[in-house]
Amino acid sequence: MPVAVQAVPFLVLLGVLGAGAGLLFGPWGAAPTVLLALCVVLFFRDPERVPPPGEALVLSPADGRVTVVERGPEGARVSIFLSLLNCHINRSPVSGVVRRAVRTPGRFYPAWQGRASSENERNRIEIETPDGNYGVTQVAGVLARRIVCTKRAGDPVRRGERIGLIRFGSRTDLQMPPGVEPLVAVGDRVRGGLTVLARRLEAAGRAAAGGRG
Repeated sequence: MPVAVQAVPFLVLLGVLGAGAGLLFGPWGAAPTVLLALCVVLFFRDPERVPPPGEALVLSPADGRVTVVERGPEGARVSIFLSLLNCHINRSPVSGVVRRAVRTPGRFYPAWQGRASSENERNRIEIETPDGNYGVTQVAGVLARRIVCTKRAGDPVRRGERIGLIRFGSRTDLQMPPGVEPLVAVGDRVRGGLTVLARRLEAAGRAAAGGRG
């Protein structure tokens, strides 16, 4: 199973501890560290994913459960809660260019709480596209004390491409520009880089018109 490079320090430490426990207490002494290592591999799993085709599609930036779907004059927002069992790799919902990536210090309230989006430690990645700007916000939680962002201002990104991860339980918010309609509801399970979260209406209309022509 492919794992993110951020798992390496944890696996090295557990390997050393497991070897020491094995020498002192025998094979069964190393069992707890082996179990912990398997949990680390599960958490940091980094599967290859092929995004579905479609110019108008906006993909989920994370695996997890949808907790908020909001629509307003300034665009729509979808929030996704990631449990410890979810894959924690964040992916770009659209193709474009990173305008900026800004980290904001804050608290560590449970990620499923509404105030987490505005009060917790977070990192916002703004992606510029011809149809408007998208904001992917990585939000820390009670256990998630480390946000990793692998993109900087000026970097091009492809739809479904890895843009970072959040360690040990977290939340990911996606802010979309006007003209983008969410296709998910609260409670839906989504997968980063695979689930169609929303659709750009103008792009969808152009595609339909082209098909009729």
